[in-house]
Amino acid sequence: MSKNLIKMKTNNAVKILLVDDLPENLFALELILADKKYFFVRANSGNEALKILLHDQDFAIILMDVQMPEMDGFETVELIREIETLKNVPIIFLTASMDNAKHIFKGYQAGGVDYMIKPLIPEILTAKVAVFVELYLKKHELLIQNEEKEKQAEALRFANKKLLFQSDEKEKREAELVIANKEMAYQNEEKEKRADELLIANKELVYQNEEKEKRAAELVIADKELLFQDQEKGKRADELILANKELVFQNQEKEKRADELIIANKELIFQNKEKEKRADELLIANKELVFQNEEKEKRADELIVANKELIFQNVEKEKRAAELVIADKELVFQGQEKGKRADELILANKELVFQNKEKEKRANELVIANEELIFQNQEKEKRAAELVIANEELIFQNEEKEKRAAELIIANEELLFQNEEKEKRADELIVANNELLFQDQEKEKRADELVIANKELIFQNEEKEKRAAELVIANKELLFQDQEKEKRADELIVANEELLFQNEEKAKRAAEFVIAGKELDFQNEEKEKRKIEN
Repeated sequence: MSKNLIKMKTNNAVKILLVDDLPENLFALELILADKKYFFVRANSGNEALKILLHDQDFAIILMDVQMPEMDGFETVELIREIETLKNVPIIFLTASMDNAKHIFKGYQAGGVDYMIKPLIPEILTAKVAVFVELYLKKHELLIQNEEKEKQAEALRFANKKLLFQSDEKEKREAELVIANKEMAYQNEEKEKRADELLIANKELVYQNEEKEKRAAELVIADKELLFQDQEKGKRADELILANKELVFQNQEKEKRADELIIANKELIFQNKEKEKRADELLIANKELVFQNEEKEKRADELIVANKELIFQNVEKEKRAAELVIADKELVFQGQEKGKRADELILANKELVFQNKEKEKRANELVIANEELIFQNQEKEKRAAELVIANEELIFQNEEKEKRAAELIIANEELLFQNEEKEKRADELIVANNELLFQDQEKEKRADELVIANKELIFQNEEKEKRAAELVIANKELLFQDQEKEKRADELIVANEELLFQNEEKAKRAAEFVIAGKELDFQNEEKEKRKIEN
């Protein structure tokens, strides 16, 4: 069907099939219907017409002669109506015989939409053909609109699938963030344990220094040097205490930041759930719009059928009027035919009464259909208002997310600054450890003079070396944890950027939904205009 629509757009000529066994009749029909918009296809028999229709079925109307050799017009039309795609093509019978109403009824029963008696009146034939051609063109316009609607519906389905995929990706990112937060909490606990071990080590160092002071009192010469070293150690110990306090303070700050990140993640999860709800509501709204459009299309089809029936009734009336004129002439010349014609007039009057009743029913149905269309338009306006509110909420949520992203960036910068400070403190600890090693070497020299002090100093030096090795390992672990934190911070920044990008995509999709809604409203207005014109 789409190929036929393309051909029709390019050629702009409506095809009409003319079937008659006499070439002069075909030529007369072409003269009567001479118009640059019509393209005539001739068939000299019923078999030739069937062959043409098997290869080309895009005809606006078929003008069929009744009396033809081999296969008459009634048989030809019955075979045409057996083809599924040709059941709705209008067919007008043309005959030169003056048969009775039963013969005419046979033509309608075979599948014809009209029955004209020769000699044909050019104006009436031209008008009838023009009506059927106009209906054909309107039918093609409706088919084009339906194809456009199907494309839009497919685009909406694709957009919904994308939104669902993005929501799944967000859930995965949130799960990764939760795992990262748990790892950071675990690392903070490990740091606290290391800090406690350092405090215990510092207390042991203080105890050892007190013992050394007692031993230094026994040695007068070594006393001054030991006092000097103890003062230096006291300074270093104070620095270590301050560093430990700073580490404790930084860990507390990190815990606060971790709590803030957990709260932010919960808020993001809540907002994503809200967005999913909004997406579900948009899907339901789209389904309702599609359902309403289908209902409108059904109503449009009913209106087209009603219009066809009205046209058919008008044609019947014209036929009846023509029959009345013929009947009057026959009454003047043929007295014997009066009885028969009187019976036909009685039947025609009954049919007219029945048709008037049908018209009243159709008029009532049209009134009910118009009321339903008004109700559906009101429902659409309500849905449009809900979509606008939903879009405003999405905009507000995106602004909140941007604020949260800015806070996360600031928090990440603070973590980087703290890591740099930690590195500086680690360098100072290494320098302090080097100084302690130098002091231990000096003590070993002094210990050679004092045998008793030497053993104790050796034991203390061994303990110090163990503690120094533990400090080096602890420093390495801190550096490794800082590197892991930096990686996690980078991942958080990337995740935040992805969330921002997805929010922008959602905003674009929401704008596309609004535009699609406006296009649907515009198409509905066009349909209503078409209905009014019909």
